[in-house]
Formats: sequence, C-alpha cells, structure tokens
Amino acid sequence: MCLAIPGKIKSIELQYDGTVRMAKVNFGGITKEASLEMLPDADIGDYVLVHVGVAISKVDEEEAKKTFSYLKEIGELGDLVDVDDYLPKDSDE
Repeated sequence: MCLAIPGKIKSIELQYDGTVRMAKVNFGGITKEASLEMLPDADIGDYVLVHVGVAISKVDEEEAKKTFSYLKEIGELGDLVDVDDYLPKDSDE
C-alpha cells in the first residue's frame, strides 16, 4: 500500500533553473524536499499530503494531526520517530 504523508511547508524555492517549485516539508521532525508543481497555491505554513516526493493536496492542521495519529496507531511511521513531539498541538494544551 502506498501512503501520502502530511507535512508542513517550511520554505519554498525555485530549482532546476527556476522551472520547478520545490518545498522543504517537515514530517514529524524530518525535513524532506517535495515538488509543489501540482499545488501552485501552496505556501509556507500550509500542510500538504506528499506522495513519492510530490505534494498532491493541501490539508488542514486537524486533518494532518488525525493522519499522524492513524499512522502511529497502525505502526506505519517508519523513520518518523518521536512524532508526538512534532504533532500540531490542540489550542488547550
């Protein structure tokens, strides 16, 4: 099964001679690059679902939190250790 993982966009830059919009996306403390070509309106601070290095949709913070919880529950976080430290926090915590 292939999963798209939610992450928060930390920075955006043009790469490959200015032809491709790439983001640094934080996934529970691990930062990876992802293409934003499918999401031209994505911006710093947005949560996006990333599949094989491509951001495929935007999600809200609550949806990202739920997805991380589900992945943790089924043991599919892989390299995302200590994910609780990086999950979006409820406003009353």
